[in-house]
Amino acid sequence: MTPQNEASNNYWTIKLADIDPELWFTLLHLARLGTLRKGIHVSTSNLAKELGLSQQTASRRILELEARGYIKRSVGRRGQTIVMTEKGAQQLMAVYAILHNSLSNALKSIILTGEVFTGLGEGAYYVSLEGYRSQIIEKLGFDPYPGTLNLRLTDPPDLYFRELLSHRPGILIKGFSNGRRTYGSVKAFKAKIEGIDAAVLLIERTHYGHDTIEVIAPINLRQALKIRNGDKVSVEVQLI
Repeated sequence: MTPQNEASNNYWTIKLADIDPELWFTLLHLARLGTLRKGIHVSTSNLAKELGLSQQTASRRILELEARGYIKRSVGRRGQTIVMTEKGAQQLMAVYAILHNSLSNALKSIILTGEVFTGLGEGAYYVSLEGYRSQIIEKLGFDPYPGTLNLRLTDPPDLYFRELLSHRPGILIKGFSNGRRTYGSVKAFKAKIEGIDAAVLLIERTHYGHDTIEVIAPINLRQALKIRNGDKVSVEVQLI
């Protein structure tokens, strides 16, 4: 195990219950002032103003941080000088590690859960068009089964994340013309359903509303997963 990994593991040994939120934000503000690198002159009146506290409360938090060993404080003619200790830095890193892990996962993928329903039958037709099919093979990495799995989203969180996809670049499947008709562009996101490679399609020209997603895969998902209309299905959608 590398020293960096060891340090990271040390941060995880600190329980969130041991971190007082009010003290943590005061500690964070002290870090922003530069106390992680050197001793900084800190006025309790300025600290109180910056944190929106009374001077008495700001002073009490400084004393509490010192008592817990998170900072070292010296008092001279100019006032108090504060430097953050290793223990204080570990408190900050414990929360940072949790935030980083949670945000990293959130930025990589989201999960949408919807109810299976029978569509209008357009999916099989469009996916089979060579202008789309060749791009799907090239950009998504699989030859699509001629049909889509339609999921209707009903829960507010799923509707929120569906809207989020609208603002993400995704993978562009370009529109084309066959000389008789023009077909619009499709935005795709790689996905997985119970370990099966798939993709969520946001179709530029569609009869469905924003409460619906269409899913394609190299196999017939209904048969493979033994699902029927009304069943709930979750899709993990990759954002990057």
